[in-house]
Amino acid sequence: MSVGELDLDGLDGGVLSLTPAPGGPPVGHGEVYVLVRLRGRPVGTVLGQVRDGDDAAEVLAGAARKQLTGYVPEERPAPAVAPPRTSVVVATRERASQLARALDSLLGQDHPDYEIVVVDNNPATDQTRELVRRRYAALGVRYAAEPVPGLAAAHNRGVACAHGEILAFTDDDVIADRRWLSSLAAPFAADPRLGCATGLILPARLTTPAQILLESHGGFTKGFAPRHFDPRRPPADEPLFPFTAGRFGSGANMAFRARALRAVGGFDPATGTGTPARGGDDLYAFARIVVAGHRLSYTPEALVWHHHRETWQDLENQAYGYGAGLTAYLTAIIVRRPALLPALLARLPRGVAHALAISAHRDAGEQSVPGEHGSQSYPWPRSLSRLERRGMLYGPLGYLRARRRVRGHRLPWEVAR
Repeated sequence: MSVGELDLDGLDGGVLSLTPAPGGPPVGHGEVYVLVRLRGRPVGTVLGQVRDGDDAAEVLAGAARKQLTGYVPEERPAPAVAPPRTSVVVATRERASQLARALDSLLGQDHPDYEIVVVDNNPATDQTRELVRRRYAALGVRYAAEPVPGLAAAHNRGVACAHGEILAFTDDDVIADRRWLSSLAAPFAADPRLGCATGLILPARLTTPAQILLESHGGFTKGFAPRHFDPRRPPADEPLFPFTAGRFGSGANMAFRARALRAVGGFDPATGTGTPARGGDDLYAFARIVVAGHRLSYTPEALVWHHHRETWQDLENQAYGYGAGLTAYLTAIIVRRPALLPALLARLPRGVAHALAISAHRDAGEQSVPGEHGSQSYPWPRSLSRLERRGMLYGPLGYLRARRRVRGHRLPWEVAR
């Protein structure tokens, strides 16, 4: 399946461009998945069938106009002030070639004032350090090593090293849109109560059944409408708010106000990939920020292209890890903030019913990515749902095991004092 970007001059206008996803092959015939932009702004995705000899741009534009009929673009004024100084933290481990691709895209950002910090987590070789030294140090990219295994520990090292007022985090398997960082950081200048912002994550490739299946059931996408979460006005459609932190966004595309993140203790080092908890580091940080009284904003104009894992085994590991990370993060919240337990228990019955309904719809093939396509053609295997539930049962144990490993571990910025 080809992946590309289609830019239209309005829904009634012509095609401005049809380009492949960054670094991808040209859009060809067959099934094609495209991001639809209106004069550069992301507004949706379309799955189209392009036959040999067809004009791909016109076929996909027709599908986009049909799917987006009635869409009214939201008026979003340009930021009145420049985005604050921002630090980009990229945690990595033994993936130098992917890291290079990500850094190349990060160095091309249109943000006027930013830095890049690469954190090498529990390195087994010097490949990452040498890559940064040889190719990127002269361009201002900084390198730091974090010996404690786990994504949260690596992120905390980045927090300690960063100089920016805003701290943005992404992964080594993404390609960032040129306007990603300025779009992600701009809301902080407009809202002094904003503690966290997240953005849109789309697939860079859809070449294997595992990648297609994941994306056809939502992937990492949180939609194309901006959303704002305020602890003073909990959303009616979130019965477990603020504990359903996965609805806020994902760790491959997130930013925090530095002083707010440090004030809540950063990321819990007993969570995240690379620990027995298997995940949950981003969810923990989202929830802690909201519980502390800060707003959270989701903006689809802050876009990164993610390289989904390719194999069925990867997808099984991901399903299990999602379940484990969810309950590990909830355990972390209660362990670190026991006073929140009554609030969680009060929300639990409605939250469980809501989660089971979503799971049932997905098992029946009724859940799809924003744009209403894909799920019927690629039904979600019940085996993956069972793995996710098994992970949920394991998560609390995994967190407690990880917590024992990091007992006595101090936050990097506390050690530096």
